[in-house]
Amino acid sequence: MIISEQKRKSNIAEYVIYMYQIEDVVRAYQFDIDNIIENFVKPQLPDSSFLSDYTKWYKAIISNMHSQKIEKVGHLHDVNEVMVELSYLHTTLLNIIKDEKYTGLFGTAVKFIDEFKDKSNLKDKNHIEIAFHALYMKLLLKVQKKDISPESENAFDSMRILLAYLSKSYHKMKNGELDFVNN
Repeated sequence: MIISEQKRKSNIAEYVIYMYQIEDVVRAYQFDIDNIIENFVKPQLPDSSFLSDYTKWYKAIISNMHSQKIEKVGHLHDVNEVMVELSYLHTTLLNIIKDEKYTGLFGTAVKFIDEFKDKSNLKDKNHIEIAFHALYMKLLLKVQKKDISPESENAFDSMRILLAYLSKSYHKMKNGELDFVNN
């Protein structure tokens, strides 16, 4: 099974960040499928039995990115759709269900999310999108082996915990286990 499918089924937050990474990989390799497969996919595959599936998957990603005109910036429609669902769920947990644990986690993370928003070019994004972008930035910093201050680690941690709870709630919602009525 392709990694994105596994992540989408098991942890929607990891799926979103993974797809941000894949979009950037495709852009970095300038939409060249042969280069992506040879230099990015093959070194990560346990064996060549998955090669055909990954080639088809990356071709579809490339095609979708071209047709959706997100060659330079932006996210795939599927990823944006998940983000909309997560944003609505965030609002529902806070304002309709009034989930105490989630409200507390958001209360801890919101000041860091707002700080990140003030320092970024994400002024038009909501809290959940900003938290995802912040955690993706952390991933990029780690890949580049850049130091992350303890204060920043604390901020990233609060956002990670918030998104983990939101992700679990998302999967409960998708499985029909989240009760919107009796709250």
